[in-house]
Amino acid sequence: MQRMPAHPLILVGVVAILLSWNGCTIKATLNQTTDTTSNITGTTSGAAWWSEDGQIKPDFKAMAFVSLNHENLRQDLAAGRGEYLASMSRLLGVPDERQPAFCSTAQVGYANTVNQDPVALLALLRNTSKPFID
Repeated sequence: MQRMPAHPLILVGVVAILLSWNGCTIKATLNQTTDTTSNITGTTSGAAWWSEDGQIKPDFKAMAFVSLNHENLRQDLAAGRGEYLASMSRLLGVPDERQPAFCSTAQVGYANTVNQDPVALLALLRNTSKPFID
């Protein structure tokens, strides 16, 4: 039988003592966490992003993509091509055969907005995509 090292046992003891000093229980912590999550996802602004089945609504997919991939998208825009820019063009509804023209046009527009935040970047991409969408 292998003997367990002392340091994991000490850690468990320290955590138990800290929890008891706070008067905090695991149940209370879990309730606070789920209440906070419910407050965030249940607010009017947060609820607007999500459908009833927990999927992000189509209107907000582009904003979420730009927010989560801002740096990669900026690099693709600077180069005038790349997987992030191609994905963004699909989210905006640009047909595959028009993507090269979209990417070139977006690259030219990006030169004027190099240091812009994700909201400005999304506005640039939406405006750029309009002529390419049927």
